[in-house]
Amino acid sequence: MIDYEVFSRAQYQEAADAIRQRTAHRPQVGLILGSGLNPLADEVVDADRIAYAEVPHFPGTSVVGHIGQLVIGELSGQTVLIMQGRTHAYEGVSLQRVTLPVRVMHELGIHTLIVTNAAGGINPDFRAGDLMLIVDHLGLMAMMGGNPLWGPNDESLGPRFPAMSKAYTPALRRLALEVAAREGIPLRQGVYGGLSGPAFETPAEVRFLRLIGVDAIGMSTVPEVMVACHMGMRVLGFSGISNAAIAELDTEAEADHEEVLVAGQILGPRLMALLRGILAELPA
Repeated sequence: MIDYEVFSRAQYQEAADAIRQRTAHRPQVGLILGSGLNPLADEVVDADRIAYAEVPHFPGTSVVGHIGQLVIGELSGQTVLIMQGRTHAYEGVSLQRVTLPVRVMHELGIHTLIVTNAAGGINPDFRAGDLMLIVDHLGLMAMMGGNPLWGPNDESLGPRFPAMSKAYTPALRRLALEVAAREGIPLRQGVYGGLSGPAFETPAEVRFLRLIGVDAIGMSTVPEVMVACHMGMRVLGFSGISNAAIAELDTEAEADHEEVLVAGQILGPRLMALLRGILAELPA
């Protein structure tokens, strides 16, 4: 039996109303920041900051590097809502609650979601510090039953069986590549694999993931993207390669979360420059 929570649209609206009462901004673009990427929110102008605890039904976050607040304001000509930190299912939270903030973004009128994460480099050509444009994902957690769309379906939000063939909006991916080329920002492209975590992968798992076509691996993003697609939102995703996944048994190398946070400090300025350029060219 798979456990899930059921939230009503009235609860999403209650959370959205609580946010509206705390800010005069009306965001059109939502961004979710991954581990070590909190400084990206510092450039938001005229920002209102709202702790997750102040929003009804919002999940908290217990992972180091995830502050747990909304930052709402102006950035590169767009009104944005930034999530500084996300909640993961491995923290003991249902996937319906993990993805509730995306549902609330939709209620606020946000039409475009940009997701970022810190990921392990499965592709042997990837190095720590690389940026990867997510072209598709392999949602292993969802394929094994960890799916945020389990439970009753609200047809007013989206269909029972949403298509996922264009989960990452092609026009936004093209825009990201154009901006990266113009700004001289190296940008790899690849498939993101979503696992449940929280343990890092064994060498055998890394070799398997390479075999099935995964380029970068993480413990988030897939649930948020699935829910955004369910509601017809446009989606753009980036992985910051924080470490090279370990595929050999007899090695002294070992993955740890501190490495992820350090890599985020390096990746942050590069990703911020890329996001600035993308936001400046999105329709207002």
